[in-house]
Amino acid sequence: MTKTILITGATDGIGLLTAKKLAAAGHTVLLHGRSPAKLEKAAKTVGGAPETYVADLSDLTQVAALADAVLAKHDHLDGLINNAGVLRLPSPVTPSGLDARFVVNTLAPYVLTQRLLSIIPKTGRVVNLSSAAQAPVDVQAMMGARRMDHMEAYAQSKLAITIWSMELAERLPLGPAVIAVNPGSLLASKMVKEGFGVAGNDLSIGADILIKATLDDSFAAKSGAYFDNDSGRFTAPHHAASRPEHRTEVMQAIEKLIS
Repeated sequence: MTKTILITGATDGIGLLTAKKLAAAGHTVLLHGRSPAKLEKAAKTVGGAPETYVADLSDLTQVAALADAVLAKHDHLDGLINNAGVLRLPSPVTPSGLDARFVVNTLAPYVLTQRLLSIIPKTGRVVNLSSAAQAPVDVQAMMGARRMDHMEAYAQSKLAITIWSMELAERLPLGPAVIAVNPGSLLASKMVKEGFGVAGNDLSIGADILIKATLDDSFAAKSGAYFDNDSGRFTAPHHAASRPEHRTEVMQAIEKLIS
């Protein structure tokens, strides 16, 4: 059965390859990107005239508009892959004073997911891009009160998205499944090349696990779980995610920032 799947950050890297593979398998893919020109190029690469949606995920107003644009065209979405993410930015502070790494990597996917839940069936999937790089969240930094270096912010934002995946899964016991996935360390994405100066490993490692997490029955009953593709199994994220007080603090900050 063919599925309809929205992929954020689909103009290059894992997102683009995931979209290409899904489209080749006959699924309907909705592509998100920040650049209209890159989106047009990505659509040609994917083939089959996929829908494209432009939004800067560092601006939550645009994230809301992205969701509204999808809702205007669709009443059913089988999967949402929150793939878009940033590590190094020339200007990591948004006009509102927040750390853009937290906004793009943590807040934007939360807002998008919440606004699209009404059209994702209980059998659907929300797949969130986590990372092997995780660190306890400095909530004051997430709120914009303290500045951090690139890797600090990235690692904390990835634990934060993992935490809200766990929390949202608890709120949705009947589904859809919400799963955080580390697609693999140092894959050959633009982020890895710019952030670490290495070519990286085969992108298919990441694309294939995202497709499996979105479609395979083995993930259907794993809502709230964290899959580490480096070890090839479900495992525990950073131990800070198991502390109820830390999870509560992070969720309270997220809700305050998006209100």
